[in-house]
Amino acid sequence: MKISIDRDALLSQLQSVTRVASTRSAIQALSGVQLAASADGCELRATDTDVSLRVPLVAEVLREGMVVLPARLFLDVVRALPAAQVTLELRSAEQDVEISSGNATFNIRTLHAEDFPPLPDPDPAASVRLPASAFVQTALKVAGSASRDETRPVLTGIHVSASGNHLRMVATDSYRLSVKETALETALASGFDVNIPARALQELARLSGQGQDETLTVSVRQNQVIFVLGDVVLASRLIDGQFPNDRQLIPESFEHQLRMSAPELREVVRRISLLAQKNAPLRLAFAPGELTVSAQTPDIGEARESLPVPFQGEPMDIGFNPEYLRDGLEALEDGDVLMKLISPLRPGLIEAADGSGFVYLIMPIRLNV
Repeated sequence: MKISIDRDALLSQLQSVTRVASTRSAIQALSGVQLAASADGCELRATDTDVSLRVPLVAEVLREGMVVLPARLFLDVVRALPAAQVTLELRSAEQDVEISSGNATFNIRTLHAEDFPPLPDPDPAASVRLPASAFVQTALKVAGSASRDETRPVLTGIHVSASGNHLRMVATDSYRLSVKETALETALASGFDVNIPARALQELARLSGQGQDETLTVSVRQNQVIFVLGDVVLASRLIDGQFPNDRQLIPESFEHQLRMSAPELREVVRRISLLAQKNAPLRLAFAPGELTVSAQTPDIGEARESLPVPFQGEPMDIGFNPEYLRDGLEALEDGDVLMKLISPLRPGLIEAADGSGFVYLIMPIRLNV
């Protein structure tokens, strides 16, 4: 194998695939990036067996072949190369790849190519095409609520259902729950209902931001989902297990429904959260016509700020995790927010007042009197 390529083009694509390469597998090849060069073109590939990524490379193929190189080292070397043009050549006898750029030459030992698994291909017969921006923006609205606790794998995913003109995504870590419904302009040819690792959809969002492709192709088969965005192919395993029924988790009725300015409430919460440290809660004290947001951290300080709200009835104090409340408010567009409450010990709900389909349920924190 021997190719000649622009350094910046190689660096850009290498940065994408390196994020997917494994950092903790016992199989050394999974910590590498596979570079394949053929008459049809070049491609970089990486996988940790859960998520895999294939991206194209625009290069001059001088000799066909395939190698696997250590991902992090390869990336660091390419980032440091002095000249705009790079030549990569496999030296089979030495079992390394020679990287030449300007007056600099690097020789990097290859990893065992036979240990690098084949990556899945999309199934055109079982594929659905939909707008990439709608899919990605829906995922980004809920991704922050997905759990990072691997002991409950089902909650580390985003439940995605799509059929007809309707796209719906749900994520929860059991402390908060996000739901986003999006109306599609064109009805889908077929539908799917799967639980996809949040990490995979966040990677898809990064890839979507790098290109101009307007159409995303989604192929679901067996225990995998495969996304095709232009010439980029991202695949992920699906998560087994029963995802919580969010419709059963959201209360049917609330005692209080308050309409407020989302930007104003968001800024107040951001400011007061600065003094909610060491797991201190954010206190929301509701009184007729007024909301006071406060925080107090022993040995550090306290803060409070009031704003007018259309609250009626007996005064009520409720506590929330400041980070969780802030995340919910930041997921809203500018405009008004509806805050729905029952009692200090029951979940609160935030949703966009314009009916844009975003709902955020958050569990309260018991407050000390």
